[in-house]
Amino acid sequence: MTDSPMGVPFGDLFKMLSQQGPDAWYVNATQLALTVARGDDNDPNPAPAQRSRLEELAPLVGRHVDALFGIVAEYDVRAVNRAGLTLVALEQWRPLLDPLVAATSAPTFPDDVPPMMAQLSASIGPMMLGMQLGSVAGHFSDRAWALSALPLPRTSAAHDIVVNNVVSFADEWSLERDVVFTYALAREFVASSVLCQPGLGDSLRALLLDAVHEAASAQGDIVNRLQGLMGNPEGLASLMGNPQGILDGVSLPESTDVSVAMNAATAALAAFFDAAALFITSSLHGPQPALAEAWRRHRRSDAKGEDAAAALFSVSLQGPHVDEATHFVAALEAEHGLSVFDAFLRVDGLPSAQELSAPRQWYERVTHSPLA
Repeated sequence: MTDSPMGVPFGDLFKMLSQQGPDAWYVNATQLALTVARGDDNDPNPAPAQRSRLEELAPLVGRHVDALFGIVAEYDVRAVNRAGLTLVALEQWRPLLDPLVAATSAPTFPDDVPPMMAQLSASIGPMMLGMQLGSVAGHFSDRAWALSALPLPRTSAAHDIVVNNVVSFADEWSLERDVVFTYALAREFVASSVLCQPGLGDSLRALLLDAVHEAASAQGDIVNRLQGLMGNPEGLASLMGNPQGILDGVSLPESTDVSVAMNAATAALAAFFDAAALFITSSLHGPQPALAEAWRRHRRSDAKGEDAAAALFSVSLQGPHVDEATHFVAALEAEHGLSVFDAFLRVDGLPSAQELSAPRQWYERVTHSPLA
């Protein structure tokens, strides 16, 4: 028997949550993510021949990336399966979500909220976040080729590519595998070179921090729902059977100033990664209009895993801003060449939503910047 005033269901739930450590949310996320990533086919490893070919192409592609940015970098590549990319994604996303975990672990409650209810809510918040992160990280690798599917700041320059996903894309669109391998490598190498830069990383993290505050504010409704369960055994039993159900209907507005700014920045980055990868691939294999069209369609169809992962960070990979970003990059590339996007490496280089539809305005600002 429990002496909890909420009855047996509440007491059991509270006991379970109170025994979890501070990193329980991440442990739970990892376990769920790997289960999802392995899927029905048990997530086979890449074929040795395909792994070797990817590794053979990497140095050649890397030299073209060096030439694009005027740098010399290391371009080691690791051929992984879906679970491998899932683990890397969780590792890279964790520091970006830590502020949200902290906010959900120490929410502010009205004075009339019982201490036990406040403690329960503080435990449930991170647990819900862990479940959500685990689910989307597992599905992220369903089709994603690499971390570059979601333009977020990185803490390391590791290059992990899901070879089986790349091969599936090439075969589905009847494209030469070497061509698609080259494109996948180029896109990941370019993305890593940009997203590991401290200046750009600081800009994106500032936007992400604002997004975290918005996400944390949505947790307030969870407190009200928990209060509604007090003295309601059926409601508490339902919560124990389906803990994630308490989040039904809790969401951020479809569009906020933060999400608009995030969408403009990340869409511009993704469009540049596409253009740079196509330029490098065409330099090595000749013009690739079929590849460009196949990639465009691939990114805009059945991309639920990538879309769900992006939503964690108030980012949308679909919508008019994606077309605007494509036109933004194409216009600047045609007039100034891809080297103009060296500005993306700086803290002031990302375009605003207004500049996304006015490429010349962005160009004038970044070329006359004190940091240029």
